[in-house]
Amino acid sequence: MEGLVMAGQLILGLSILVTLHEFGHYITAKWFKMRVDKFYLFFDFLFPVPTLLNFSLFKKKIGETEYGVGWFPLGGYVSIAGMIDETQDSSTLAKEPEPWEFRAKPAWQRLIVMLGGVIINVITGIIIFVAITYNNGNNYISREEVNKNGIVSYKLGQYIGLKTGDKILKINGKDFKKFSDVGSSDIILGENSYYTIDRNGQILNIKVPTDFFEKLSDKNAEFIEPIRPFKVREVAAPKRLRCLINFSERRKKNYFRLWPQVYRLMTKS
Repeated sequence: MEGLVMAGQLILGLSILVTLHEFGHYITAKWFKMRVDKFYLFFDFLFPVPTLLNFSLFKKKIGETEYGVGWFPLGGYVSIAGMIDETQDSSTLAKEPEPWEFRAKPAWQRLIVMLGGVIINVITGIIIFVAITYNNGNNYISREEVNKNGIVSYKLGQYIGLKTGDKILKINGKDFKKFSDVGSSDIILGENSYYTIDRNGQILNIKVPTDFFEKLSDKNAEFIEPIRPFKVREVAAPKRLRCLINFSERRKKNYFRLWPQVYRLMTKS
């Protein structure tokens, strides 16, 4: 079931990208007064043979353009009059070009139409990047934040001499801003690289060995990460203790409920 969901997500994602790409060709062709015969998501034939198994799942003609969804889920296409593509052949060039055909337009217009799909894809990528950046912001862990508690040193960190609780002050003798700079190419690939650390008030230089990159490239390698402090919000009592607490609460309630009756009996006597 999970495989089907992933396949569906892949097809949906590709369908959106293909539709946007073909829309780039479509809108630029319309802009230059070219006739667009078809705008299809997926192929309505057995690609790449345009005359085989021609049928569509959905189609509707609006003006001079037929919009539809093909049965063969591999890409999509826009059929522009006078353009040789997977839906047409060279026989269409036998007659004189009409003013609304692709081949009748100036070279610069034809170039823009051919690049229209790529241009839309670039614009889409920029919009997605801006949206993600706007939503998430430029988040990073600063050196000051890390050095409040220090680092956790895993096996690879311990290999070069780092210990849990160390505070990294400098990289190659220079100040740094982001914790991610600790694993930058300058320190990993450079020669004679080192970290300047504070270990319980003692300032030390930890050299990075020449084989560090090889060990870091191991998929199971763990280097360092910031110590992340946490706060205990509440502690759940064990089940047996909860039962005793509940029993005690019930006894307390019963005691206060019965006490007036006991008091009346005692005073009556």
